[in-house]
Amino acid sequence: MVPRNATPTKVLVIDDSALVRKILTEELSKQDDIEVVGAAPNPYIARDKIVALKPDILLLDIEMPEMDGLTFLEKLMRHRPMPVIVVSSLARGRSETAVRAMQLGAVEVMAKPGSSYTVRDMIEMLVDKIRAVSRIDPDYFKQKAQEPAKPKQEARPVVPRARSSMLETTYSVIAIGASTGGTEAIKAVLTRLPATIPPIVVVQHMPEHFTRSFAGRLNEICEVEVKEAENRELLRPGKALIARGNSHLVLKRSGANYFVEIKDGPLVFHQRPSVEVLFQSVAKFAGKNAVGVLLTGMGKDGAQGLLNMHDAGAWTIAQDEKSSVVFGMPKEAIDLGAASVVLPLHRIPEALVQRFSLQGA
Repeated sequence: MVPRNATPTKVLVIDDSALVRKILTEELSKQDDIEVVGAAPNPYIARDKIVALKPDILLLDIEMPEMDGLTFLEKLMRHRPMPVIVVSSLARGRSETAVRAMQLGAVEVMAKPGSSYTVRDMIEMLVDKIRAVSRIDPDYFKQKAQEPAKPKQEARPVVPRARSSMLETTYSVIAIGASTGGTEAIKAVLTRLPATIPPIVVVQHMPEHFTRSFAGRLNEICEVEVKEAENRELLRPGKALIARGNSHLVLKRSGANYFVEIKDGPLVFHQRPSVEVLFQSVAKFAGKNAVGVLLTGMGKDGAQGLLNMHDAGAWTIAQDEKSSVVFGMPKEAIDLGAASVVLPLHRIPEALVQRFSLQGA
C-alpha cells in the first residue's frame, strides 16, 4: 500500500495494440502507487502526451508502424531523457533489438505475455520494475544523455583464451547477481577481469532470448568467455555463464568439478531467473570456496542467499549506494550483515583480481 500523502508514479503506455494498452492500463491501475495517465498507439501521439501529461515513466513497444520504438527512443533520449521500460514481443530473432534498446537508454526490457510468462507473471514483474525505476535519481538519465557518443566497439579477435592450472579441477567460483541497472554494472565488472579468473555464474533479471544476445555482446569485449548457460555445462576458469531468461540457474558439484543446471519453477521474489536461487545453491555446493557479488537492483532478491553464502564461509561483496542505479538488493544484503565488504562498482573488479591472486587461484 502506498502512503496517503505519497504521489503515485505516473506511467504512459505506448503500444500499437489496443488490447495491450487496455490490459496494461487496467492491471497497473490496480496498484495504489501507480497511475496510468494515458496511452498512445504510436510515438507521434505519445510525443504530445508526454508534453501534456508529464509521465514519470514510459512503457514502450519496439515494433510499431510509422515510427519504430528504437527510433523514438533515440530521439527521446537526445531531447527529453527520461525512464523508459521496453515492453515488447522479444522473439528469438529480435533479441538484438532489445539489446540495442538498452544501449540507447532503456533502463529495463520486459517480454510480453506468451509462452514464457502468463499475464499475471508479467504484471508482477512489470510492477516491480516500475517501482524500481521510479526510485532512480532523475539526474541519472540527464547525465546519460550528456555522455559523449562512444565509437562502436570492434569485436575482439577470436583467439584461444588463456587457460589456468585450474582447467580440469575447479575449486573457486564467483557468483554475481543484479537487476535494474545491472546490464551496465555487469559489463563494468566483466570487462576488467582477466582470462585466468575463476569461473563466474551470473543472474541478471531479463527476459528469455535477450540473455543470449546480452552474453554475445559481452563476449565480444571481454577477455573472459561469456555465454548463455547450457544445462549441465561445466565451469572452468575464464568462463562466465549468464543465466537464461525465464529459467533458474543453480550450481551443482560433481567431485572436484562444478556445473550448472537450468531449471523451471515458480517466480522467486517475482523473478525467474532469481539471484536467490543461484546464491542458495552456491552456498550449498561451493561454501567457503565461493565469492558472492550483489549489484544494483530493486527488492530483496539475493540478499538472504548472500547471507547464506557469507555464513558458509564465502567472501561477499555488495555494491555501494552511490554507484548503484537502484540501491535495493545491495542495501537489503548489507542490512542483513551479508556483505563482507561494501564497494563502489569501479573497485569490484580489482577486488576480485586481488582476492584470487592472493590465494594463488
